[in-house]
Amino acid sequence: MVYGGCIDLSAASGGRFFGLLNLWTGFTNHCFTSSTCDGLKEPQWKSNQALQNDMRTSTKDQWDKIISSLPGKHILQSWNWGEVKRFSGWEPIHKTWWDDNEKVSAAALILIRTISFKGIMTPLCIMYLPRGPLLHDWKDDALVSQVFADLQNLGRKHKVIFIKIDPEIELGRGIPGPGGALVNPFSDLLIEELSDAHWVPSAEQVQFRNTMLIDLRPDQDQLLANMKQKTRYNIRLAQKRGVKIRAGSTDDLDLLFRMYAETSVRDGFTIRNADYYLSLWGTFINTGLAEPLLAEVNGKPIAGVIIFHFGDRAWYMYGMSSETHREKMPNYLLQWEAMVRAKSAGCSVYDLWGAPDEFVETDGMWGVYRFKAGLGAEVVRFIGAWDLPLNKFMYRLYSQSIPRLLDIMRRRGEAETQGVIQAG
Repeated sequence: MVYGGCIDLSAASGGRFFGLLNLWTGFTNHCFTSSTCDGLKEPQWKSNQALQNDMRTSTKDQWDKIISSLPGKHILQSWNWGEVKRFSGWEPIHKTWWDDNEKVSAAALILIRTISFKGIMTPLCIMYLPRGPLLHDWKDDALVSQVFADLQNLGRKHKVIFIKIDPEIELGRGIPGPGGALVNPFSDLLIEELSDAHWVPSAEQVQFRNTMLIDLRPDQDQLLANMKQKTRYNIRLAQKRGVKIRAGSTDDLDLLFRMYAETSVRDGFTIRNADYYLSLWGTFINTGLAEPLLAEVNGKPIAGVIIFHFGDRAWYMYGMSSETHREKMPNYLLQWEAMVRAKSAGCSVYDLWGAPDEFVETDGMWGVYRFKAGLGAEVVRFIGAWDLPLNKFMYRLYSQSIPRLLDIMRRRGEAETQGVIQAG
């Protein structure tokens, strides 16, 4: 079977470090015309057929229907995600691969960003497939070879420094070590193939490497029974202490962002500016793919979550709270309400979006892990992000610059966020 129909359907998640591009170019501008920069000379995957540029028109509904038909369908591969990223400097490209029977065998939302220096565009780009590519069968060698060959050809066309992928290929489930964690033997074979083709594990993971999932198929009584006793107690405590949950709307987004900014300072993580989140949240809410929930005491909002959903899956991607009434445990009741509403909407899986890289108490996410484990969630570990350097010198320079730039951005972000809190 030939997989040659790689089709532009027309016109992401840039994560923590993709927002650093403009700063990074200040460190690397000297290399843009240097003869020491490596060209695009990496070995290729073998393609079964030359890349075809057969253009097909597509709409949001058409694209979302395509990726909904594939295993691993993800909100970060949706049409909306590409459009949100377009407004933050990325070019979304939608590609599909079709088999001989005109059935979609693979698809990918590809985000490409041109590096600029002081407002001047350079001929260099980066390319990222958030939670992609999506393949019907990762064990189909012909399909895998075709998709990766076509991605590399696209990378050459756009003169990218590197290609980054982070498909949700499971390493296993449960915490590694004694205790019976499940292992996916196929992941080792795929990792070996990636390494042989000169892909390298990314030093900077854009999305969380691991996550925690709740199976929503049991009835509500069983979902509660699957939780830890302390979690059930805190849900009832929130109810007894007068916490009420209501569905929000775009009218609540300014308030939710102020609480999110407060949360970021309190918990020590860096966030983007308000415009980014208001655009992202509003886009998904207005198209029915996200819903804000607010916890209130006496009519005053004290905490919130924004729940995304796509296909049969829901994601808890953003949570926020104020300092007031935290002893009333609003976050526990919010999560229970989110689970109930996701189940009612037809979702069978609730993704709590994130788990520690290392399951030790010194990990910065250990407290978050314990909270999610209390809800009855199962740890799922993935292979993580992988990079294909197409320009070795620039990739090495880019990678070495990241730690310094992250530190600069953290300090700048913390100062800006403090200003938001004080202004609110």
